[in-house]
Order: sequence, then C-alpha cells, then structure tokens
Amino acid sequence: MLNTTHADRNLEGDAHTPGRIGVDLQALPFADGAYDFVYASHVLEHIPDDTRALAEIRRILSPNGIAILPVPIVADRTIEYPEPNPHESDHVRAPGLDYFERYRKHFAKVECIRSSQIPRRYQPYVYEDRTGWPNGLSPLRPAMTGKRHEDVVPVCYVRTAAGLI
Repeated sequence: MLNTTHADRNLEGDAHTPGRIGVDLQALPFADGAYDFVYASHVLEHIPDDTRALAEIRRILSPNGIAILPVPIVADRTIEYPEPNPHESDHVRAPGLDYFERYRKHFAKVECIRSSQIPRRYQPYVYEDRTGWPNGLSPLRPAMTGKRHEDVVPVCYVRTAAGLI
C-alpha cells in the first residue's frame, strides 16, 4: 500500500481538504528518512532559504529516495529578489538554468531532463512571450528572447550506484 502525505506551503482557501497539511519547507515536521519520494513542483522559487529547504527534503528521504523538484526557468542565470514579489506570486527569485547546481550540494546525483530530450509530439516546451520584462511589476526579471523556452525537470537521487553522499 502506498502511504502518502499531501503537504502545502500555503493552505489559505483550502484548509479543509482532507489529508492535507500545511508545512514550512524550511523545517519539515517529518522524521528522517520517512519518504521514498518527494514531488514539489514550482515551490522552491517561493522559499526564502532554499538551501535549508533542500536540506530538509534530503533529510526526510530514505536511502533510496528520489525527489522531483522543478522550478520555472525564467532567466538565463538565477536572480535573487530582495523581497517576495506580489506580482509574481510572491517569488523570491527568478530561477535560471544554473539554479539546479544548488541541488548538487544535497543529492548524490541530479539528472536534469530538458525539453530538448523529449519527443516534440509531447510539446515539452514553455510557450510564452518573455520580452516584456523587466517592467514596473517585475523590475528584476530579465527579458528572454523567443516565444519557445526550454523547461527542465530535475530528478534528484539520494544515492548513486556507488552509494550515499
């Protein structure tokens, strides 16, 4: 039987969903090694201390654990914001392709699956005009040329074939 926990960083407006709990990703209330799998999609760009959050995710994973932790890639290089931007759903950073290097400090292996590695019939790209940045509402987010942008899904492994980190 599969044992799951649905945790959310913000339960505002959804606090009555059965089986759902609110958590701080920087201080998870779960035991060491309690989970085999963690999926947190488009969450870390909202977390001020993402280094601590990554350490917490690693802590709660079992020795054979895997985490899938995508963030929106909206810049060539990651830009940290001085405070959450309410016009970007309270993002505290604009993640770039370099963002996944942070994961490598916590996991034995980080495999980044890129849009270009997936058959085109699955439309694995993000289609969005990003030339309107920076602007008054998002002054730190840089412009990106083109309307088709690569997406990246990082798969993080606690151990490799050689063992744990």
